Order: sequence, then structure tokens, then C-alpha cells
Amino acid sequence: MTILTLVRHGETDWNSGGRIQGSTDIPLNDTGRGQAREVADRLASEYAGREVVIVSSDLSRAAETADLIAAALGTTVSHRMPGLQERSYGDAEGMDVLTFAEAYGPWHVAEVPNAESWPRVRERALAALAEAVASAPEGVDVIAVAHGALIREVIMYATDGAFPREGERLPNCSATTFRLDGDAWEMLAYAGVAS
Repeated sequence: MTILTLVRHGETDWNSGGRIQGSTDIPLNDTGRGQAREVADRLASEYAGREVVIVSSDLSRAAETADLIAAALGTTVSHRMPGLQERSYGDAEGMDVLTFAEAYGPWHVAEVPNAESWPRVRERALAALAEAVASAPEGVDVIAVAHGALIREVIMYATDGAFPREGERLPNCSATTFRLDGDAWEMLAYAGVAS
């Protein structure tokens, strides 16, 4: 059995400006660093006395968030995993959300040229997380720092589509926790909030 906590990275200037990042490597801003320190302090308290492995996406906003969490827990990040990168939004990367809606319609059904498919995002996310859990010593928990759309796909998989509910979003530096027992996923804490 493994406890897996998925943390969304801290805020970037593109987040605060309502721009779609996808696989574009946008760094944390000062607000995002503050958010990362806050979630790091909370996780340090929750994981006090427990051994933990920390992994992250290799995009800088997730990597820096993970580094701040690792420092608070007195450890280092063990792996930077391309499989935990955000969904590539193809031609929509850099667009603001209003322009996106005008060009492609509602987010969840938008057909964006050159974007990564949702099934592919889920497949690579689950593969990366399985690798992270398998590489952790027996009985050691895992914290994975990644991105909103990717984490949503994992939550939908783990809850058979029950979460996130329509209109919910995952805030920057939110943490969602699961208990993994073989192939069985149980959600212990959910970070979605109404948008």
C-alpha cells in the first residue's frame, strides 16, 4: 500500500493572466513560490516522521514547486519525469481563455489542432505514477508535483469519473491524496473547488 499525494504547481504569470500554458515551460512567479512554501509547510506537518519520495514533472514550474516541498521535508526530488508534464495544448498554447473559447468552444470538448489527446495524457500520467510508486521503497509514500489537466485525468480515472465535478477546478498548489493498494485507488483528500 502506498499513499500518493498529487500537488499542482504554484502560480505562474500565465496562470494569473489566464493564458494556456500546456507544455510551454513557464516559471513560477513570486505568488507561486509563496503558494509552494505554504503547501510545503503543510505537507511537512502531515508527513512528519514518515519517509517520502518526491517526484515532479520536468517543467520548471513543477520542478521548483517540488524543490520547495522537498526542502521543507528535509529531502530532495528523486526524479524529474517527462511523463508528468502538462497536456500539450498544441495551437492553443499562449492563448487567453476567452480567445480559446471563441476559437474552440467549451474546454472539455474542444478539438484543438496539434493538442495531445486526453486518453494519451491519462495513459502517460498513470505510467509515470506507476513508475514512481514502483521505484519507492516498500512502505514509503510518494508526493508527485505535476499540472492541473494531468492531475484531473488521474482523479477522473481513480474515481471512475465522479470527480472533479462539473465546474470544479484544482487551484495552484492544491493537493489531492490517494491510497494505492495494487491496482485499487481510493481518494482520501480532494482539492477541487468551485470555479
